[in-house]
Amino acid sequence: MAKHGKKYLAAAAKRDENKDYSPAEAVKLVKETSYAKFDATVEIHMRMGLDPRQADQQVRDVVVLPHGLGKTVRVLVFAQGDGATNARNAGADVVADDDETLTKIQGGWLDFDVAIATPDMMGKVGRIGRVLGPRGLMPNPKAGTVVNAEDMARAVTEAKAGRVEFRLDKTANIHVPIGKVSFDEKKLFENFSALMEALRKARPSAAKGNYIKHITMTATMGPGIKIDVNLAQSLEDTE
Repeated sequence: MAKHGKKYLAAAAKRDENKDYSPAEAVKLVKETSYAKFDATVEIHMRMGLDPRQADQQVRDVVVLPHGLGKTVRVLVFAQGDGATNARNAGADVVADDDETLTKIQGGWLDFDVAIATPDMMGKVGRIGRVLGPRGLMPNPKAGTVVNAEDMARAVTEAKAGRVEFRLDKTANIHVPIGKVSFDEKKLFENFSALMEALRKARPSAAKGNYIKHITMTATMGPGIKIDVNLAQSLEDTE
């Protein structure tokens, strides 16, 4: 069993580990129990009632958090022509319209958080799939990161504003950041509400029984705060 330090134990003592808190209570408590010296990320961890081995029970979608993630998101775009122009106008950090950036990435350069591509560039992008894929950076239509030139500006703007991808992992869990501890309670609550709305919309038709079994909110290094699943699923979208 892992041993925890005095700061963690002091923070954990502030919550009842046997209680399922309302989302609003959890937001307040996660701020109170964060003891990191840096501005910790607030994370949501969910145990899903899905079988990740079944193709018709997969969950993969995105949510635009109304208050973002509290960090600067670096966006790389693979595009040419109008797609490249629209990406630059929308504030993309790097626009790769030739092979130079592909070569840099193959050599280990990964100074970006999100990669977006137009369909015509996916043939080239596929050549570096082994580099991008394991890091969750490979453009994918399901994640909204493969878009036509006319949709490029929207995709770049959303990525920079706090567009977050969530997906079911091999252990039937979903992990999503929803902001920083420095956010006020209202902003964290509204980001959490937007996530829950997106999850409702992404529910597979083949899902049976309890769609979400457990929800935990935590700050980086902090103790987990259990959330009442029924209350969380009854939240209205606040966007």
